[in-house]
Amino acid sequence: MANTAGLVIPCNAAVAWEAGKPLVIQRIEVAPPQAMEVRIKVKYTSPCHTDVYFWEARGQTPLFPRIFGHEAAGIVESVGEGVTDLQPGDHVLPVFTGECGYCAHCKSEESNMCELLRINADRGVMIGDGKTRFSVNGEPIYHFLGTSTFSEYTVVHSGCLAKINPSAPLDKVCILSCGISTCGPIPKKGSSVAVFGLGAVGLAAAVGAKIAGVSRIIGVDLNPGRFEEAKKFGVTTFVNPKDYDRPVQEELEVEKFITDRVPFSQINKAFDYMWKSEGLRCVVAMDE
Repeated sequence: MANTAGLVIPCNAAVAWEAGKPLVIQRIEVAPPQAMEVRIKVKYTSPCHTDVYFWEARGQTPLFPRIFGHEAAGIVESVGEGVTDLQPGDHVLPVFTGECGYCAHCKSEESNMCELLRINADRGVMIGDGKTRFSVNGEPIYHFLGTSTFSEYTVVHSGCLAKINPSAPLDKVCILSCGISTCGPIPKKGSSVAVFGLGAVGLAAAVGAKIAGVSRIIGVDLNPGRFEEAKKFGVTTFVNPKDYDRPVQEELEVEKFITDRVPFSQINKAFDYMWKSEGLRCVVAMDE
């Protein structure tokens, strides 16, 4: 990686200019990281239904132009003032629910909803100075969830990055930064668990329940085609709400969650997969 620390980096990014319109792959400029920020070279990213939801701009205040993406893996290019736990060359996963490490929530064993870096989909700028690090012809492009991984380079708060073993395959572990980092409350051994939705996040919850020793894992989904695949993740019983006329009250093998791969130039195809609920996770190779 060339020594670009302190310089503005021109690169390609998939920019959303309007709600629901195809992403436009174009040249943008990425400013250097400021205090407590890190600029990373994104190697692989994967669209998530959350990206699609905010891209459609349904039920929220539209914020465009914007660079979406929050599930990825990359390599640190440079760090800003005050960053001591990361250095250029480190392999990292961006996370949209970061941790400052100092607030009451970060120090609590019962919560990770950091007062500073908790998820905020309405914020399109960096926390430090209220500005963006992306621009086109001098005009700002907004961030998304503090990560914006649909760009070859992005700037992230240091508390929103997890350093990983450099031997881990980035094209696989990229989906750990959102889709599979799912388990919350730990179910008791021998209990029953219902998982609503058998996409990547739901199946990750099923795997967590299986590891915890749950005896019965009930998968609930409107798509019967997902049931057979869900068995591989520990789901034992299946319920399709359409079949009822009233409401019905170790190691993680990440490869099983990856059903498609596309080059960066076809990122809109990956968006279509998510929008149509075809497959689990589609990995986008940023260098292809």
